[in-house]
Amino acid sequence: MDKYYIVDSTILPDVVEKVIKARTLIENGQVRQVSEAVKEVGISRGTYYKYKDYVFLPDTGLTQRKAVISLMLHHDRGILSEVLNTLSGANASIITINQNIPIHDWASVVISFDISNLTGTVDSLLTSLKKSRGVTDVSLISVE
Repeated sequence: MDKYYIVDSTILPDVVEKVIKARTLIENGQVRQVSEAVKEVGISRGTYYKYKDYVFLPDTGLTQRKAVISLMLHHDRGILSEVLNTLSGANASIITINQNIPIHDWASVVISFDISNLTGTVDSLLTSLKKSRGVTDVSLISVE
């Protein structure tokens, strides 16, 4: 299971901040290619690709924080409702639900929700969902 931490940047290696700077240069269109970005910040392409999907800056100035999860639900009446009740019980506010048609009695579901007022942690919520009837393969896709 993935675990997420908020860590003071002073204890992290310098490359973490440089990877974030390189990704920002690319996202803002200040450079066109990864090779330009890594040259500007002074890291290798390998270092960039090693960390780029794992280090992020917290969004500042936003009143809403979002998470996206993926689940496999058994095709029984009430399973999705129980998942939604678990999310609601943790004070998560649903933004979107995308459910595919069931194949062999299992349907994949992707749910995005607001975690601004979440009671407990995202990890504890995922653990609760994994224990729910008819739910398997619970994965955190992203947190913003």
